[in-house]
Amino acid sequence: MSSEANQDIGAMSFEQALAALEKIVDDLERGDVPLDQSIRIYERGEALKAHCDGLLKAAEDKVEKIRLSRDGKPAGTEPLDAE
Repeated sequence: MSSEANQDIGAMSFEQALAALEKIVDDLERGDVPLDQSIRIYERGEALKAHCDGLLKAAEDKVEKIRLSRDGKPAGTEPLDAE
């Protein structure tokens, strides 16, 4: 699948990309999609998955955890530990 066919993916929100990916999975699991179309939509699914992964990584990078003082009161934030 050409990158031109996937240009719309970059503008999708996580929710939009996930919904499109779920539809692709449903279509492929149904098993009534012609082989050439199955290959095209599988490749689109790979692009959607990569986009979702990128959006999740960006969100994780923005998440912070709250630091607590010894008496249990909020004392600021720090980056979330990457695993």
